[in-house]
Amino acid sequence: MRRADRLFQIVQYLRGGRLTTAAQLSQKLEVSERTIYRDIADLQSTGVPIDGEAGVGYVMAEGYDIPPLMFTSAEITALVAGARLIRAWGGSEMAAAAEEALLKVDAVLPDAARARARAVSIHALGVQMEDATRARLDQIVVAVDQQNRLTFAYQDKEGAHTTRAIRPLGQWFFAGVWTCVGWCELREDFRMFRVDRMTDLACGAPFKAERGKTLRDFYRTEDMDGCRMPGGGGLLG
Repeated sequence: MRRADRLFQIVQYLRGGRLTTAAQLSQKLEVSERTIYRDIADLQSTGVPIDGEAGVGYVMAEGYDIPPLMFTSAEITALVAGARLIRAWGGSEMAAAAEEALLKVDAVLPDAARARARAVSIHALGVQMEDATRARLDQIVVAVDQQNRLTFAYQDKEGAHTTRAIRPLGQWFFAGVWTCVGWCELREDFRMFRVDRMTDLACGAPFKAERGKTLRDFYRTEDMDGCRMPGGGGLLG
């Protein structure tokens, strides 16, 4: 958990007006009590009205709240709908993060905006994504961020099996299907792979961006209207 997220969570736990000990906070946030003491001191130094002391516990002055987030009605709808879609269709970690984001937004919105967020009627229901596919999505996110090669077994739409090593560049979602675009070292060209057709996915050696093999090159050299369609076009697999 990022420190900024941890500080936010401490404020949320203390907003209830009940005495909370550093031991309780450390258990909930999975950090040491010393870290909690340091975080409390930093919050107090920025003006957050937290009373208490080490060994006794802490409580927040009644009525304190984080300054409200200001969003338009359309922005609230977009944020809530997007988080719900990721919660339904994203990787395991993405889904959990989307759920947490919805809770955070609900906690800090003014009353009227909170009511609007809760009334958003856009939902993603009935999704049956396999846990293995969700886990692969999380692996790909990490590999793209850290610029690590991915190796995996792949079955194309004709049923042919190959073993691939790619430089992952990003993920695309279309009509219920996730694809990963990357520089394929077998084909020596850009390819898109359906994530649900990958198996034995593993993180490989790091790579550095090279001219002609980057996401910008992919956008520049390929017909995006033709390659977005999972299962169609020559770029798939």
